[in-house]
Formats: sequence, structure tokens, C-alpha cells
Amino acid sequence: MTNDNRPTRVPRSMALYERAMKLIPGATQLISRRPNRVAYGVSPVYAARAAGARFWDVDGFEYIDWISGIGSIILGYADPVVDDAVCRQITTGTIYSVNHELEIELAEELCRSIPCAEMVRYAKCGGEACAIAVRIARGVTGRDKVLFCGYHGWHDWYLAANLAEEASLNSHLFPGIEPTGVPSALAGTVLPFAYGDLTALGELLDRHRGQIAAVIMEPLRSEIPAEGYLAGVAKLTREQGAVFILDEVSAGLRFGTGGAQEYLKVTPDMAVFAKSLSNGYPMAAVVGRREVMEPAARMFISSTYWSDTIGLRAALTTLREVRRRGVPEQLSRFGAELKRRLNAVAQEVGIDVRCEGIDVHPHLQFGMTDAKVKGQATTLYIQEMAKRGCHGYASFYLNAAQGERELEQTVNAAREAFTIIRDGLAANQIDRLLECDVQQDAFRRLVR
Repeated sequence: MTNDNRPTRVPRSMALYERAMKLIPGATQLISRRPNRVAYGVSPVYAARAAGARFWDVDGFEYIDWISGIGSIILGYADPVVDDAVCRQITTGTIYSVNHELEIELAEELCRSIPCAEMVRYAKCGGEACAIAVRIARGVTGRDKVLFCGYHGWHDWYLAANLAEEASLNSHLFPGIEPTGVPSALAGTVLPFAYGDLTALGELLDRHRGQIAAVIMEPLRSEIPAEGYLAGVAKLTREQGAVFILDEVSAGLRFGTGGAQEYLKVTPDMAVFAKSLSNGYPMAAVVGRREVMEPAARMFISSTYWSDTIGLRAALTTLREVRRRGVPEQLSRFGAELKRRLNAVAQEVGIDVRCEGIDVHPHLQFGMTDAKVKGQATTLYIQEMAKRGCHGYASFYLNAAQGERELEQTVNAAREAFTIIRDGLAANQIDRLLECDVQQDAFRRLVR
């Protein structure tokens, strides 16, 4: 049973979730894995195993994973090339009292691949790497304030934005975040700016002239930025003597081994990578121009586990496999076909929904104008797709293991889900078709 005593199709998952709530604050380690982000009581909460494009939950159901491990999987689950390389590495040790050559080898590969990369520091996750990048920028410039756009993790420097009277993260992360535990002395040290508005950014930089250490932003999310926008951000930032940082954690290698910066033809001063960098193994990197990165040698930024050989080997192998297999081109072709087929099905069914956005990360856009009805329709879609073996949001994180079989299953499932939504809307009874509460949005990125 779920919390409100409605029956659940995933009783084992929900029983585990109930146990977790008694032992783990928030029940999960990642907000995106909380069951109210999908269809509570219908979608899976706990996985048992995964391979390729799919995972199997603890209740025995099989799913295509359209979230791809929250974006961390790019080659597919349990990729044999990456896993074999990691297993061989484990036999010779994973961490030592001294350094390992892999640190240098991966750094050389990153510097060959990523336009802004001349030096590299490592970490284990995206939020941690963003915190390192911001620390370096503050250390290099001797300034305190940071301007941001988009989502950059959970650390104090970022959540300090919500110490202001008007919660600044409402549109960049999601509403309702309390900066509990964040020192009040950090108020005013981090300020948001709206994506796409160069004039507003310029005015914000002018108001804080001489105080801005860095401008950090996601380069894109679901849409290609307007011509000249990112170059304009870089120009404004550098004119003020600040460091321009691109957070490429979510974009990852899906646009190429040179990252979104190479694809979009804009070179930042620093960039942050994680998630798909290592096909699910914990690994992150902060890369940047020598003059920005080199002073970090004099800053206390240090951790025992940042250079463990599992993450290093996984990242090095993943980078090479993404290049060798032509994964970015494959994902782009696959995403374009997914959009085409889903749009054809929506037209066939006669429902106002479009699959749009960049090919490597498409999303569904429901056309209802009433926000409440739109939320119900989105949740009903997630619910009905889960019943048909498709786990995800109303968006698609692609990986190279997804193929024609996954495409066919998803299109057929969407046809049935769209039909249920259409009929529910026509009868003004869509709420009665829901077997769960309305899904809570995870991250409402301003970045499109």
C-alpha cells in the first residue's frame, strides 16, 4: 500500500521505501530518485539489476530506462567494454598511498578533447566539481560574488541564493527549497540571472562591478541557445575580470567528446563534467585554461578518493568508446526519429502534445493551457508508460544501448497512453484516471 492506502502495482518497492524513510533522511540520496517525482505507487522505486537500455525492479517488472541513470549512463548499463576495463583495474588496486599514472593519462585525454582544457582537477560528482570550480574562481580573482543560471548542486555556495527574501532558486532548481544549515553570512554572495537576456546580465555585472568572481551556467538544456548568446555571456564576463564557467554535468558527452562547448563553438575559462563522463561510475572533472587552473595548486582543494583508479579507468574508457562508436551522432539520429514517431502518434490519436527540443534530449510538451490539467496529463502519461514498461518523465535521456526495440515499445506505449489522456480530457475526468498524486517537478531549469 502507498501512504494514502491506495493499492500499488509495486508493493516490494513501496515496502522498501517505507523502510528507508525510517532510516535515511528523505529516504533517498538524490531528490530525483524520490517516488513522487514520477507516478507514486505505480512507477518503480528500487531496481534489482540493469543491462543495456533496461532495468528490472524488485517487483519483477522490466523497464526501458528513459532517464538513463539520471543522465549518467551514455553507453548503456553494464557496458562490457567499460566494465571489463574496470574489473581488470580492480585486480591491480583501486587506491594507493601514492599517485597513479592514470591521473595523467585521463588529464591528457581531456585536454586533447575539450577546447578549454589545459589543466584538470578531479572530483566524484557534479555538485562537488561545481563547488571546486567556484572555489578556484574565487581564489584566482580574490572576489566573493558569483552569478549563476541553472542547477549546480547542493553546496552552500549555491543554496545561499535562497537566503535572500525572494527565493532565487525557484526557477533555476525548484520551488520551496529552504536553505537550512547554510550560513546566513553567505547572503548576497550568489545571484541568479535569466537565461537568454544579455542586457539583464550586463546590468547585473555593472551593479556589482569589481565584485564578481565567476559567472557559472549550464550551456543549454532542451533547446539550442540563440545565436551569439553564449559568446555574449563570455564577453561580458571577461570584460569584468570574472571567470566564465560552463556546467556541462548534464550535457556531458552527448554532444561529443569535446562537450557542448565544442558543439556550440564557445570556449569558457573553466568547465565541469560528471555523469556521462564515466558511464555511471563516480567521476567528475574540472577543466580549464592554465592561467585560471594553475593557481589552484596553492589552494587547499584535496580528497583521498578523487583519484581512485576505478573512476579514472571508467572515464578514460568511456571517452574513447564514445569517440570510437560515434555515440553523439547515433544519439542525435535516434532522438530525431523518436521525436518524429511520437509526433506522428500524437497526430494520429488527435491529442495536443509535441515531442520537441534538441535531438539528444527531447521532451514532450503538452498543449493544455490550464496548469492543473497539464500536470494531471503529464502524470497520467508517466503512470501509463510505467505500466507498459517505460520508466521516465515527460522527457528522454538517451543512451547508446537504446535501439529499434526500445523505439517500437515506446511508440506503442505512447499511442495507448495518449489515447487514455485524450479520452480523459474529452470526458473532463482525467483526475479519475490517476492512480497517484500529481507528479512533483524535479528541476524547473531556466536553461532551455
